[in-house]
Amino acid sequence: MVFNPKVAPKSEPEFLEWYKKQAEWEEDHDYDDVKVSSDELRNWFTEMIEEFPAMNGPHSPPDRDELMDNGDDTIIDHCIGKDVIYSAFAWSVAEKAYPKMLELAKKHKVGFFDASGNGIIMFPNENGILESISKKDSKPWWKFW
Repeated sequence: MVFNPKVAPKSEPEFLEWYKKQAEWEEDHDYDDVKVSSDELRNWFTEMIEEFPAMNGPHSPPDRDELMDNGDDTIIDHCIGKDVIYSAFAWSVAEKAYPKMLELAKKHKVGFFDASGNGIIMFPNENGILESISKKDSKPWWKFW
């Protein structure tokens, strides 16, 4: 999930409560159009769907059904809120999608939460570099790769 770092709480316990509230999907809009999101999230989404097209909504490719019928697992369910975009990837593309999400989160200065993985929560610092606020790290300190 990527998120608007200007509105998300910056402590892990508060962030996780905020995330639970976001994941209730109770905002008064459809969750398939990025027009409701911030400029940064819109820019992230616009670039992300170049490689991982949207499964639903106005941004899905016209040949979506054919692509999915032919086993294209890059078609992604993006659930779009005002302050979050939750992207559900097939396991077969997760290793490719994860670094792409991070790369674009850094580029567009949005936060990143690995909701279905290691739970790491990252905010962009003043230089746009993503820094973890999580008590746990994605790797032990002794792993360099």
